[in-house]
Amino acid sequence: MSYVQGEDRGQAALLPAAIEDYVAADAPVRVIDAFVDGLDVKGLGFGRSVAAATGRPPYDPRDLLKLYLYGYLNEVRSSRRLERECSRNVEVMWLLRRLAPDFKTIADFRRDNGAAIVGSCRAFVLFCRDQGLFTARLVALDGSKFRAAASAMRYGSARDCGRGCPSRSPDRRVSGRFG
Repeated sequence: MSYVQGEDRGQAALLPAAIEDYVAADAPVRVIDAFVDGLDVKGLGFGRSVAAATGRPPYDPRDLLKLYLYGYLNEVRSSRRLERECSRNVEVMWLLRRLAPDFKTIADFRRDNGAAIVGSCRAFVLFCRDQGLFTARLVALDGSKFRAAASAMRYGSARDCGRGCPSRSPDRRVSGRFG
């Protein structure tokens, strides 16, 4: 019996010609796209919201904000990982219309527009709550810190526990401290 085999990588395939066909109608990237397109980026304080007449044209701040919000929702924080997502993730390709900014551009956008990004993320979360996209479940963060106390007197190996070593028995330790 033979194994299931994939197609030849050199074989031409009749895939959907448009990247639109790869993104589901209810995909979260569509919400991001619609939300960011409705924002007034100049009013929020994003830099380079109006392109200069000379020099190389910059990336539209809306596109970089879409990428940042995508990373925010999918827990991709690193600008280098966001750069990789631009060239391998179909949803990001659709969202940015196949733009692929490098990690330095993404990092500079984050650094230069910190306050505007925070404001737009806040507005995005409120928008998603109003639309019923997020549920109001309980979230708890544990920030407890405990000091470690792992001396040889307290802990032994698994072999010591199996033997019942008298020097490590709880009765002997307690009597040694209090008796």
